[in-house]
Amino acid sequence: MRTISGILLLSLCMFMGAASPALSAEKLIVYTSMKESLIGKLKAQFEKKYPDISMDYQSAGAGKLMAKIAAERQSGTVLADVLWTSEVPDFYNLKKEGVLEPYTSSEIGNVLNPFKDFDGSFTAARLGTLGIGYNKKFIKETPKAWSDLTTKPFKGAFGIANPSLSGTSYMSVALLAEKFGWEFFEALRKNGAKIGKGSGQVIDDTASGELVASLAVDYIINDKIKKGAPMALAYPPEMLVVPSPVAIIKNTPNLGAAKKFVDFLLSKEAQTIIAGEGTLPVRTDVEIPAAFNMPTPAEAMKRAIPIDYQSLMEKKEANVKRFNDIMQGK
Repeated sequence: MRTISGILLLSLCMFMGAASPALSAEKLIVYTSMKESLIGKLKAQFEKKYPDISMDYQSAGAGKLMAKIAAERQSGTVLADVLWTSEVPDFYNLKKEGVLEPYTSSEIGNVLNPFKDFDGSFTAARLGTLGIGYNKKFIKETPKAWSDLTTKPFKGAFGIANPSLSGTSYMSVALLAEKFGWEFFEALRKNGAKIGKGSGQVIDDTASGELVASLAVDYIINDKIKKGAPMALAYPPEMLVVPSPVAIIKNTPNLGAAKKFVDFLLSKEAQTIIAGEGTLPVRTDVEIPAAFNMPTPAEAMKRAIPIDYQSLMEKKEANVKRFNDIMQGK
């Protein structure tokens, strides 16, 4: 009798152990440059939707994440399952080096795709925009054109993040140079424009009044505005739109979980969270909070300055040098 009871008890324990979420949960690690408030909300919602997946993430600048991935590749194992940043050239390089696992999400038909050469290696998960962020205490009239930055109200007090330190700033500088020529930056320099260390720093300086305006990333300045800063973001007709791609790392042992995360990130549910953080979603069926006064994703794509990523990657060293030579008066 004891033998039968023991067998039954052992069988029950084995069954409970097999069914335990702690033992059966999938793992997922995401490397991302998205701000903590955004990735934290997405993690909470993702785990609520998929309670059998345990998600962890590392949030840092894209440069630090790429250095980490490079070191991990050198050691033989990349710990990340998914990469999500705003540095598009990094994804083209990783694709070329065979680091990415192609995956076309079932949600792809519901999103705006800014990549003409899309093959599933990476997918835009948001549309980062940059415009003229200004302090309303000093700039009373909304800027209408990029050329406004070369006029008297902005003299000596407009800032741009250093493109050698910020990938987003580099993309913006390169696009403006492609569209308006380097003469535009020569005019900015003549009007006393300044170089800042980072995208966040020039917006901080604009909020404090040290600058009256800056080349501003949408979600950073919108966060300031939400907290009460006397600032606004203006978009000239020619928009700077920089996608933030998401990709799956090749040979991940958690491929199923990684695919689910990409699907989730492109879903209306997740894109609504993204829109609520002051940046543009890639879906057209997501409402943009009116407080941010942003264009719709479709309008932003229509107005966006076209991007030739391969060309911008090849010209980066020369473009950064040209910018610095102009802005530093060499």
